[in-house]
Amino acid sequence: MAKQIFLDTETTGLDPKQGHRIIEIAAIEFNNRQPTNRRFHSYINPERDIDPAAEEVHGLSIDFLQDKPLFKDVVNDFLAFVQNSEVVIHNAPFDVGFINAELGRLGLDKFEENTITITDSLKFAKEIRPGQRNSLDALCKAFDIDNSSRTLHGALLDAQLLGEVFIGMTRGQEAISIDFVEDDNHQVFKKVDLSKLQVIQLLPEDIDNHTAYIKKHDLTDW
Repeated sequence: MAKQIFLDTETTGLDPKQGHRIIEIAAIEFNNRQPTNRRFHSYINPERDIDPAAEEVHGLSIDFLQDKPLFKDVVNDFLAFVQNSEVVIHNAPFDVGFINAELGRLGLDKFEENTITITDSLKFAKEIRPGQRNSLDALCKAFDIDNSSRTLHGALLDAQLLGEVFIGMTRGQEAISIDFVEDDNHQVFKKVDLSKLQVIQLLPEDIDNHTAYIKKHDLTDW
């Protein structure tokens, strides 16, 4: 399975077309649906003011960001981190729009060219939970994930929570767990986690067709 990167950003405002910039970016790596110790995180000096409404959401001030690196200073490390990954983002068009605006200022390829694929977890949540609230907070509650430390939006914490939420939303999609175990005679065999097997109820006509097939091909002793 390709590695998955769970990503989030914080910004100076809502629209990169109006000159708003990224001020925080975080990415958390999962491998085989488990978090690894690898992550990318940086605060960024946006070289512009922050909208008051945005600051109320994330709590990051321009004073705090004055001595932080510029996007151009961290872009190479950031792109290297997400390379050859599935990147999962909640409301992906928003974050990707900002990332592409930053990359465009530097004359670099679009974000999509640096990943295997981008998955919008908000779109996926709406598909499996139609008509319900699908904010990150709502999904944490739905999948019993502790988000009590999320008093403000923060890219690093939100990326971590998103990873847990997405694993919860896709729990039925993982492969059957197969372990190799050894018996008393040192014979190695496979142990399958039966709790993850999907049981399909046969219809009466399925049973009749199977019985007819057995009789036709003389497989009663097979």
